Amino acid sequence: MTTDQDLTIDGQPATAMFAAKGIDVTPNKDQGVIKVVKRQGLDGERPMIGDRVVVHYTGKLLTGKKFDSSRDRREPFCFNVGKGQVLKAWDIAVLSMQRGEVCTFLCKPEYAYGSAGNPNKIPPNSSVVFEMELLKFEGEILTDDSGIIRRIKVKGDGYTNPNDGASVEVHLEGKCGGRLFDCRDVSFVVGEAEDKGVPFGVDRAMDKMQKGECCLLHLKPKYGFGNKGKPEYKIGPDKDVIYEVTLKDFQRAKESWEMDLPEKLDLAVGVKHKGNQYFKTGLYYQAVIQYQRIVSWLEMECGNGLDQHKKIQTFILTSHLNLALCFLRIKEFSQAVEHCNKAIELDENNEKALYRRGEARLLRNEFSLAMEDFQLVLQVNPSNRAAHAHISICQSKIKEHHEQDKKIYANMFQKFAERDAKVGKTKRRRDESARSGMNGEMGIKRRRRSQDCPS
Repeated sequence: MTTDQDLTIDGQPATAMFAAKGIDVTPNKDQGVIKVVKRQGLDGERPMIGDRVVVHYTGKLLTGKKFDSSRDRREPFCFNVGKGQVLKAWDIAVLSMQRGEVCTFLCKPEYAYGSAGNPNKIPPNSSVVFEMELLKFEGEILTDDSGIIRRIKVKGDGYTNPNDGASVEVHLEGKCGGRLFDCRDVSFVVGEAEDKGVPFGVDRAMDKMQKGECCLLHLKPKYGFGNKGKPEYKIGPDKDVIYEVTLKDFQRAKESWEMDLPEKLDLAVGVKHKGNQYFKTGLYYQAVIQYQRIVSWLEMECGNGLDQHKKIQTFILTSHLNLALCFLRIKEFSQAVEHCNKAIELDENNEKALYRRGEARLLRNEFSLAMEDFQLVLQVNPSNRAAHAHISICQSKIKEHHEQDKKIYANMFQKFAERDAKVGKTKRRRDESARSGMNGEMGIKRRRRSQDCPS
């Protein structure tokens, strides 16, 4: 039968070492996770809830048997801390560590593998020991372009989040370069935060937050105040900003399935108007949110009767056309093409959809496809001067592209010819050298034979 003393750490029994040097790091101080620091970290900063952490670890039973190790695999392990993605003990332990810190944790069963254990590895109701090194950590990335990074200071309650159209009450503290420039309580509608002077990035983070949550949002200029800055806050163009946001309360907007069709159509009128207002003032990302709401409400609706069906189709078509225009303005050309395609599915001869798709394709250097679109525009409306002009541009670009190809291939063939000539010259020299060597060798052999023969 094994005992706790089978596992020794630094030459002493594990349980004795934890009793002498251990610190209880569990929130309710129930001795569930005891920590002993083996190497101090590099600085005072620790991970926050939701941070992406990278660790090395080795897990052992109190018998001394090792059951898992990232070091043996030579590959660190990554996870979002405090999100329930790993053992409860790990979430608690890592939040107590500093970058570069190495420590050992004694974990009770209820914080590790519980009453079930882990078949073939960990017996039921087993306490386990982990040695862990925190290699690095970074905030939770909320956008594909890493423009919004969140670090949670205080975890919120519940399982619901604000959605687009929700009414929220928040406390904001904005900083730029360590200077506090904004501190206030404010209420706004998600998707319309700009109306209250709240940055786009704060608005877009709302659907990830829970009531009572307090987080830090690191915003790149695109999600902050852009290339114009915010003169009233004395913030110049293209500045990163940090907002500390506390979600005090919120009231979710109705989801699509909670509304009947007449309610959706009534709301679509106001949402379209709001989107148009944002577009006219150059707030294209905010306009996109509004138009997308209309599509999400109506794209699966058929309506009762021809008039209602026609009204639905008009809203959806207009929304896709407006979305295509927004994405053209913010240079997301693939998205623009996608929405043009959806508009053309509804109306194959739609002049605006064909023209905007041509613009997007031209800007993606798809000159032949763009020219085809502008030619289709002229079939619908022969007097469209802009389409005529763009066809000329496409023809010029195609010609220019062909000329570039000719130069590239001409240079390529010339290089191949020069290389072949060089290889041939080298081969001739090698052959001549070989023949010369053979002639010399034959001469020597002849002389030897003449000397060996009787005179």
